Amino acid sequence: MATNQTIRFQLHLSAEQYLKVYQGLANNIITVADDGRRIAFPAQNIKPFLTHDGINGYFEMELTPANKFVSIRKMA
Repeated sequence: MATNQTIRFQLHLSAEQYLKVYQGLANNIITVADDGRRIAFPAQNIKPFLTHDGINGYFEMELTPANKFVSIRKMA
């Protein structure tokens, strides 16, 4: 049985940049993971971490072996 994979990445989005999601101008976040892979995921997945300053930090995303989203958490 295959195990889930984790992808770690840094993200620095201003509140103004994330506003594009609310305006319907953007649906996905695109960034580069620590291992060099370019990743894209629904912006809604990162919404819990939105503050007045935007979204800033180091994150770990868990995916199934079929690359289906499981969870995302902010690293310390």
